[in-house]
Amino acid sequence: MVACPGKSAALRLSCGGSISGRFRRQRLQPQLGSRQLNQEYAFDASTKRDVLPLRHAPRNPPFNRGQPTSVRKKVLDAVSQAFQDFPAVVTIVLYLFLTGVTTMLLVLPAASSSGSPTPLADSSLTAASAIGVAGLSTLDMATHWSGFGHLVIFVAMQIGGLGVVTLATLLAVLASERLGRAMRNSFLGDYDPSYSEKNPRNSSLGVTVADIGALLRVVVLSALVIQAVLTVFLVPILWRTGLGVWDGLWRGAYLATSAFTNTGFNPLVGGMAGLSDDPLFLLSLTAGSFLGSVGFPVIFVLSRALRTYFERRRKRTIRRPRIGLHTQLTLTMSIGLLLAGAVVISALEWQNEATLGNQSDWMKPISAVFLSMMARSTGLNSIPTEELSSASLLILDFLMFVGGGSASTAGGIKVTTLAVLLLAVYAQARGNQDITVFERRIPSEIVRLAVTVTLWGATIVATTTILLMAITSAPLEKVLFESISAFASCGLSAGFTNAELPAAAKFILAATIVIGRLGTITFASALVGRRRTKLFRRASERPILG
Repeated sequence: MVACPGKSAALRLSCGGSISGRFRRQRLQPQLGSRQLNQEYAFDASTKRDVLPLRHAPRNPPFNRGQPTSVRKKVLDAVSQAFQDFPAVVTIVLYLFLTGVTTMLLVLPAASSSGSPTPLADSSLTAASAIGVAGLSTLDMATHWSGFGHLVIFVAMQIGGLGVVTLATLLAVLASERLGRAMRNSFLGDYDPSYSEKNPRNSSLGVTVADIGALLRVVVLSALVIQAVLTVFLVPILWRTGLGVWDGLWRGAYLATSAFTNTGFNPLVGGMAGLSDDPLFLLSLTAGSFLGSVGFPVIFVLSRALRTYFERRRKRTIRRPRIGLHTQLTLTMSIGLLLAGAVVISALEWQNEATLGNQSDWMKPISAVFLSMMARSTGLNSIPTEELSSASLLILDFLMFVGGGSASTAGGIKVTTLAVLLLAVYAQARGNQDITVFERRIPSEIVRLAVTVTLWGATIVATTTILLMAITSAPLEKVLFESISAFASCGLSAGFTNAELPAAAKFILAATIVIGRLGTITFASALVGRRRTKLFRRASERPILG
């Protein structure tokens, strides 16, 4: 009997002789009493014959003996194993660690323009907003922080925009020029909660493990290119306001990052009061925020489809670019919500002299489109939010809660979640057994995931609202608006978040921002722990609904 010990592919292939070259194998003789005689041979796979015996060959393979494992490899293996065993817990720990480091840096006297330490509650809320790309702060972002403080916030916004798991994946690639299975699965799982290693083709993004390298390049390059182009558009506008050359460049780059990452921090002294009637300025920020809100997988799919289209035109091939269901739903819902929100806001605020009423008729639609886009996640405002009517605040509550696209810099329950829920309601009303859209059928587990995300989000918002109302005496309208803004990583404020806010309320908002940025599925998975596969199913029974 011939056996091939070990797990290496070389030893397994040598037994079948399917490749050429020499491999060591071990021939096991029948047991004689309690002993087992071993004799090692050299095996020539090309001739499938044993040659001279290797009597003095070492027991272990040469490449595993005498070569100590490097510290870098040990660290990478430990991180990879942690991602494989507890992906949700590791993601939460990374976010909390980066938020804590940013908080400690912002507390330093060098981070404030006055040279005095910033209170811990204010620093933690600002740090959570920067890492969680929320944009809520109790401080004046333009005047309170020094150059060092602005630099810390700028770097934190970049980290939060790319995402902690994406950054960890990028560092792993740069450190080892390879990507382990656990890191690959965590990377795709961070972009798609429905991704499963056992059935990777069921991913909603249309991205497989083979596309990770290209997707990672698109994530980094698109973030850099879009922010650079947006800076080019914004800097001349800021120069016209009287800013110096370097000051305009810095604030333009800061504002471009704030818009693309959907953070919403405003580095301009006095806010955007002097630029609220500049259409190019508002439309540039709207475009940057929209590109950041659709998500990196959508940008990846569109870039791949565009490349395929030009190759088809050049080579005269019949291959057509394919755009997946996720991309179609994201773009359709994003554009639909943007236009619908602008129309409703225009109708409600057209005669309000404190908001749109004092603008020209051709600027009112542009300001409404800008506010509709900012409410979806970014949080910049060209008109005072606290002056909006109650009906407009309720519309903004809905837009903030929905948010942007999956795997984007935006927050909320995501536009695809809303799309799946609406399609499920429509299919139920029509009596259809399947939920279909764009000639595709949506599986039932996706509907269950959409319901889970929505209910978790509503629970977090309700809990935050109750806690804030118990601490403060603010009206429900403003507290609910602020709670949704924190959960959805939006940053719009109706005047509730200010310097007089109690420290406990600031910490509650910071925690809500972190949970909202992590995602309800990641947070729930960390609470539940490792998934277990059941080997049986219970008998089904239908309760009465409605």
